[in-house]
This record gives sequence, C-alpha cells and structure tokens, in this order.
Amino acid sequence: MKLFGYWRSTTSYRVRIALNLKGLSFKTQPVDLTTGEQHTSSYTALNPIAGVPTLVLDDGTALTQSMAILDYLDQVSPAPRLIPTEPVAAAKVRAAAMVIACDIHPVNNLKIGLKLKDIGHNQEDVAAWTRHFMALGLSAYQDLLPEGSTLSFADTPTLADVCLIPQLYNAHRWELDLSPFPRLRDIEARCLSLPAFQAAHPNAQPDAPQRTS
Repeated sequence: MKLFGYWRSTTSYRVRIALNLKGLSFKTQPVDLTTGEQHTSSYTALNPIAGVPTLVLDDGTALTQSMAILDYLDQVSPAPRLIPTEPVAAAKVRAAAMVIACDIHPVNNLKIGLKLKDIGHNQEDVAAWTRHFMALGLSAYQDLLPEGSTLSFADTPTLADVCLIPQLYNAHRWELDLSPFPRLRDIEARCLSLPAFQAAHPNAQPDAPQRTS
C-alpha cells in the first residue's frame, strides 16, 4: 500500500499509527501541503478534496478521509481491534474519536487558518482561535473517558487513542496549556512509549525537516 500524507498532518498521523499497530506494510508518499502539491491534477485525481491522507491499496483503489480509512483497516485487519465489537462500547469509542475528528480538526486545519488570514486576521488571532477550539474539544474528550483504563477506553490503543495522540501533538505545537488535562497527558506518555506510535510520529517521517543537534 502507499500512503500519501504530510509529515505534520494529524490525519495522516492517525493512519500511520493504525497501520503500524496492525503490522501492515506501506510506502510513504509525501504531499507537501505548504507548496500546494495537494492541488495538482495528479493528486486531486486520487483525492478530489485536495487533502491528506490518501491510502492507495495494492490493487490501485484510492481511499480518502482518515476516519473511513481507519474503519476500513479495522475491518480488513481486525487484530488488534481499534473499535470494540460490543455496540455500546464501540459507540463510546467512536464518540470520543469524533470529538477530535469532527469538532476540533475541521475548524483548526490549514484551510481554516489560511481563510482567517485572508479575511483580515493575523497569526495571533489564528493561534487564539486554534487553542480555543482545541481546549473545548479536549475537555469534552477527557470527560467522556471511563475510570480504570490506562489508555482512553482500555489498556490497549483504540480508535480514540489513534485520534487523540496526533491532536495532542498539535496542541503542543500551538502551545496550548495542557495542565487541565492530566488524564490525557498520562495517556499520551503511555502511547508514545509504544513502537507503533513512535514510528508514526511526525519527526520520524521522511519529509520532516532535517534537524541538527
């Protein structure tokens, strides 16, 4: 499989985590969002919304939208499961994941930030906007979590954790105060100790800027 994505894209990060957790091999194909590569005709032929990620299967089928891709992966490679089989448990995991995917990400992504600047807002306004919606969503996410599990809903990663960890990466990037979210910070530390999450981290991607010590 080939995963078209951008090193700092949280939606691409989600899919990388899931692929790694399931032990599925894939080739990374960087798409530089900062130069507009996502708008080229060759890429929009794969992904008409001009976003990332796009997962191209071995037979050439292109799958778009990270949540749809994650659902596909859980169906075709159910070990380990990201979504519980029990309906109520599954609904709760999906609800927490969708706080990230539906309530935080859509109003904080690159397109929104660029539009805010286009209508007259400066970078400080964009940062305040971003932190505001992240704080609201992360507060709701934390309140949805059950007691007793070491990760969000279990002692192993679920769809919720796969969405949460990339969002927390973004929270650090935008300098959001995470002190109100001790449970989330503990989950983050536990997840980032796992090889599947480490290999999926933005800084570990081939298109990440080279850093010198």
